[in-house]
Amino acid sequence: MKQPAVKVFNRIFNRLTITVALILIQMFWFAVLLLRLADYASWISMIFTIGAALMALFIIWRDDNPAYKIGWILLICLLPILGAAMYAFFGNKRPAKSLKNKIEPQETAHCEDLRQEDELGEITSTRLLDTIRYIAEKGPYPAWSDTKSRYYALGDDAFPDMLADLKKAKRFIFMEYFILADGRMWQEIFEILKEKAEIGVDVRIIYDDVGSINRTPKRFLSVLEENGIKVIPFNPLTPIASLIYNNRDHRKILVIDGYIAYSGGYNIADEYINQYLRFGHWKDTGIRLEGHGVWNFTVMFLNMWNAFVKTDADYSRFRPHVCHPPEFGSDGIVQPYADSPLDDENLGENVYLEILSQAEDYVYIFTPYLIIDNEMKTSLVLAAKRGVDVRIVTPGIPDKKMVYRLTRSYYEPLITAGVKIYEYTPGFIHAKSYISDDKIGVVGTINMDYRSLFLHFECGTLMIGCEALHDLKVDCLRTIEQSREILHEDCRRGFFGLLFDSVLRVVSPLL
Repeated sequence: MKQPAVKVFNRIFNRLTITVALILIQMFWFAVLLLRLADYASWISMIFTIGAALMALFIIWRDDNPAYKIGWILLICLLPILGAAMYAFFGNKRPAKSLKNKIEPQETAHCEDLRQEDELGEITSTRLLDTIRYIAEKGPYPAWSDTKSRYYALGDDAFPDMLADLKKAKRFIFMEYFILADGRMWQEIFEILKEKAEIGVDVRIIYDDVGSINRTPKRFLSVLEENGIKVIPFNPLTPIASLIYNNRDHRKILVIDGYIAYSGGYNIADEYINQYLRFGHWKDTGIRLEGHGVWNFTVMFLNMWNAFVKTDADYSRFRPHVCHPPEFGSDGIVQPYADSPLDDENLGENVYLEILSQAEDYVYIFTPYLIIDNEMKTSLVLAAKRGVDVRIVTPGIPDKKMVYRLTRSYYEPLITAGVKIYEYTPGFIHAKSYISDDKIGVVGTINMDYRSLFLHFECGTLMIGCEALHDLKVDCLRTIEQSREILHEDCRRGFFGLLFDSVLRVVSPLL
């Protein structure tokens, strides 16, 4: 009887419930103070109204996404006091200064490690070269030709190869994931990591503390450290001190010995390999790189690691050729890149916009969420109107019902313009992939929603002329066959449905 009681106690008194309880206590205290100030209500109301008006003008002045501005201004109009206060505390999308001061110096210090080294003369399209140069300059993440790629249509397919490559590791293993959860997937990886750390392999893990909350094994940090595995929880959740969690580490990166890397939509949790069914069949996509292109992922990881534990001043010992002969072979151009909320460059969204603007024949898209700004909607609509076959696959079984409804609220104007939208009938599609005209595509972690495009640390791999693109296209067509096309009649909503969806659309950038 003792063990169940302990489990119940641990579930009730965890970090999340304690944080919520403290916030509710603080709100109650504010309510008491406001009641005591009731005698001065008219003067206080005037002061707060003036403050709200000034706050609204400040929001209009700021260089933010228009949808984000509208949401806050409407909230301030409806609730001048609460709205202005919420914007003052929560409205700044930029990372906390402490987070920026840790990460940005590392990224700046190692720009020189990310020079464009490969000659890309085999690309004849000036437009494609311009896209590559843009990412190389603004990322800054160079493109590579001496790299092989392999596409995975499911996390189930990638997992055995990940285990096989982990067993071959000789020098180092770097892992960076949004979710790290106890289960078969983690336990099989953990057994290998323990063995490797024991023989001197440098094993390091970064996981997002909020993404993994209540999902990691017991005594997770201490068990890893006891087994010689170095670990960092990103932006840990702590009561009171950390009330804002806008900027999460949503990347999924596995680097082995500097010349093998895995990335894509899948985290380290059993649902991603369909060992645990949450929302029907879980479809995710990923990519395996072998060669010099892995260097971009290595630098991404080291920049994040050294921001919190300054271990490596010189990255050169992690170069791909240190563990492997210099030649890897090539099947096209790969360009892994990171998107960061630390700068004003919306690289993740801009790469998607670039693909849409260049498309001549088709663009196929996998995304779990479709919560887009005006720029993205306009690009999708214009591509369809000029005759491009634009198809988007979203989940048939949602993971979050409110987000699913919000996603569906964007269907009608896209369908009217000629965009074809499909819902994955067997279950939940968590993949984030683009492919266009058999020549360019992206596989990564970047959802088509505000959080991924503007607030999170993300990563993707741009591929040009790679063999993996053929497999990605085949997978898209096969997945579309398994999905249900959404028609105009599926988008019909009554008055109250439209009203509710409008409210969701307004507040979506604020969530």
